[in-house]
Amino acid sequence: MKTKNNHCVILAGGTGARLWPISTSQNPKQFLDLLGTGKTLIQLAYQRASRVFPKDNIWIVTLDKYKDLVKMQIPEVKRNNILLEPFQRNTASSIAYASHKIHHTQGDANIVFTPSDHMITDEFLFKQELDNALDFVNQNDVILTIGIKPTRIETEYGYVQVDEKITYKSISNLYEVKTFTEKPSKDMAQIFIESEEFYWNSGIYITTTNSILEGFAKYLPDIHNLFLSGRHNLETENEPYFIRKIYAECPNISIDYGVMEKAQNVYTLISELGWSDLGSWNSFHENFDKDDHNNVKNSDLILAYQSENSIIQLPKNRKAIIQGLNNYLVVETDDILLVCRKDQEHLLRQFNTDLKLLEEEREEVL
Repeated sequence: MKTKNNHCVILAGGTGARLWPISTSQNPKQFLDLLGTGKTLIQLAYQRASRVFPKDNIWIVTLDKYKDLVKMQIPEVKRNNILLEPFQRNTASSIAYASHKIHHTQGDANIVFTPSDHMITDEFLFKQELDNALDFVNQNDVILTIGIKPTRIETEYGYVQVDEKITYKSISNLYEVKTFTEKPSKDMAQIFIESEEFYWNSGIYITTTNSILEGFAKYLPDIHNLFLSGRHNLETENEPYFIRKIYAECPNISIDYGVMEKAQNVYTLISELGWSDLGSWNSFHENFDKDDHNNVKNSDLILAYQSENSIIQLPKNRKAIIQGLNNYLVVETDDILLVCRKDQEHLLRQFNTDLKLLEEEREEVL
């Protein structure tokens, strides 16, 4: 049910570095149609939010350099509801900015923070879960996350360990969180999965402005006090200057490390949303259709022989013959061809950096 007291904040400031080279700092994955639906990931996130929240209550936090992309892809969003970050300072600062802004203008409100670049296939269930979650946080001083049953060992996600099951009205999938662990080692992630007590943290948080700001005051007072120091500048012409000034001082830390791992009032809704964060090429492989040899190809014009467990993403109408590749990533964009082992995708940042250095050196020579 849409109410004036419910708000949604779409976090859209990421640069999508782990899906390079199709995702770049100039045009990151949230602004791409990765699912082949004709809509970008941020458009899908906004569409899901608009089914639950009044459009005046949907906010987007993004980097200043992406403001034109946001306006172009979501023209219906109010200009005042686009919160522009001058620098990338991770999710703690993004959530603090939105929380202070909404609290400053609306007082205590129910609030959902959701990433802009995740895949959710069961949108009906998503709306149902959000309705239940908003009701729960409205009556309790808690921070609620949506938990997902893990399907593989994953070191790039956060994990919640569930404790006691909670009875609240008709909600049957609500648990206290015993521990919250962000990005565990491979061995630790395997232990988590084998224990059957741990679930992936989806990165979707439901709480109230009062509860989340209390969490900042207790666990990230540096960030909290920076926003408090000039909160009167919010909703004035001085807001961009104030935000630029304090962002230069904000530590680069995620909400997961900064608050969730320490807070004692964290709960989780375990749900089967058909969720993935599409945050890496391995998760990309996990979530897309595969041929008989477990290859993910984006075109029928790609012929793969004696090849398996690979990802092959080429420009539209590109014909290709791939032979003898096992567990490889082959990606071509307008100006880059990447061929590397899929289990070495952690090297992509280094590849990207090395390529930029090469281009700079070439420009100096020319």
